[in-house]
Amino acid sequence: MNTLTDLATLAAGTGDRWDGPPFPFFLFPLFWLAAFALVAVLIWTGRRRRDRTAGRRAGEQRLAERLADGSIDAQEYRARLEILREK
Repeated sequence: MNTLTDLATLAAGTGDRWDGPPFPFFLFPLFWLAAFALVAVLIWTGRRRRDRTAGRRAGEQRLAERLADGSIDAQEYRARLEILREK
């Protein structure tokens, strides 16, 4: 019988319960929106960084291939590599 009394007291709003401010449930969607935005920004900046260095690496690789096949000598390779790395 004690349980029924407790339930009736809680239903009436006169029992021992916390009557503080309601939990701000609108924060959950904002949290997930911020999390997805952070992931998108990280992916975007990573791709930009990779694209920015891809041209330099391709140039250095082509220069190394030319050195390997003998079309340029070591001195010309170093000079052109220095020019590539300045940019």
